[in-house]
Amino acid sequence: MSDGVHSDPSSWSDPRHKRGLAGEEQAIRFLQSRGWEVVAHRFRVGRIELDLVARRGHLVAFLEVKTRRGTAFGSPFEAVRVWMDRYGQRSDVYRFDCIAIVDNKLEHLEDAFRPGWR
Repeated sequence: MSDGVHSDPSSWSDPRHKRGLAGEEQAIRFLQSRGWEVVAHRFRVGRIELDLVARRGHLVAFLEVKTRRGTAFGSPFEAVRVWMDRYGQRSDVYRFDCIAIVDNKLEHLEDAFRPGWR
């Protein structure tokens, strides 16, 4: 798995960043317990970032993980396309999932949306 954390989290002062990383790590454990291989964590293309990319056979899932005390919003569409172009295989089937963590309760919405790229 590629890990895109570029600095030492123990030196972070913003509690939102620490909460976000903890949520991503929780999501990784969740996915692995269900047979997924997490192939990228915080995949970066310039200033654009994918939280997680997971694979189970030929199915590749792009996961945006939002860890908040309230509701979350947003998705990194451009980074998904770059990952597909660089690392995707012709036989891959893509699915877009979202993981929401609110007050330490994790919910995984599989096949959350379809942008119509392939």
